Amino acid sequence: MKDKIHPKYAESTVTCACGEVIHTRSTKPEIHVGICSKCHPFFTGKQKLVDSAGRIEKFMRKYGKKKAGE
Repeated sequence: MKDKIHPKYAESTVTCACGEVIHTRSTKPEIHVGICSKCHPFFTGKQKLVDSAGRIEKFMRKYGKKKAGE
């Protein structure tokens, strides 16, 4: 490998929105994620809505469209 062209690979802290903190190694010192293996529905087996409520209504308000049938 060539010298002085690769980023530093050091200890890193990954923080999830649920509060889980994972220590790993990366080229970035801190990483913030919205969902991790502790709170993801695939791993927990529980259905959890992740910021999906109101998305259609927000789109309709933003673009001034009416729902079908109105």
